[in-house]
Amino acid sequence: MSKILFVVTGADTWTLADGTGHPTGFWAEEAVAPYEAFRAAGHEVVVATPGGVEPTVDRASLAPEVNGGQDNADRIAKALESFTELRHPVRLEDVRLEDYAAVFYPGGHGPMEDLAVNADSGRLLARALESGRPLGVVCHGPAALLAAVGSDGRNAFAGYEVAAFTNAEEIQGGLADRAKWLLQDRLTEAGVTVRAGEPWAPHVVTDRNLVTGQNPASSAPLAEELLKRLS
Repeated sequence: MSKILFVVTGADTWTLADGTGHPTGFWAEEAVAPYEAFRAAGHEVVVATPGGVEPTVDRASLAPEVNGGQDNADRIAKALESFTELRHPVRLEDVRLEDYAAVFYPGGHGPMEDLAVNADSGRLLARALESGRPLGVVCHGPAALLAAVGSDGRNAFAGYEVAAFTNAEEIQGGLADRAKWLLQDRLTEAGVTVRAGEPWAPHVVTDRNLVTGQNPASSAPLAEELLKRLS
């Protein structure tokens, strides 16, 4: 059994361009699908958040309309109850990368608020990338890549190809015109190449030890790819 580190946002609000707060957190499917896959394969999961705060699920991610109906929404909500590690996170600041075989970042708009500017997370990501460990990041989780800046001022992921929540999806989701910045734009500015797939369809990009997914539907196939690299 290997230990897999889940780095989860500690934010429950995303600050919009006009200064108002939009309720957020982590996206349920993006945590549940990989968690179930990793546990089924016999791996242990440890959750870390900034400051060790208990992470908040984005309530919008539990709605039937984003889960293919009420039955699956109920299933995901029940699965979250079984994901007890979410209620006992360790402090991100205290994490030792050497203790883990792989690292995974789920999304939700929360990472746009805290992990995008979190230096501890940025250092962890840069070290995970350099170590060759499987590193998975999905949807808005790649916002955390923006904090991985080296001493030369360059982003540690510059030159890598990734999948991430696209401008088209943010527009269709109704929040693009209210956001301070868009993830696809900011990653591109940092020198990261965003390979966009069809909106809302599963889309996974692998580049060396980095495995990224575009949206919630990409969470399960991303987890499968990480498991291949752990076998």
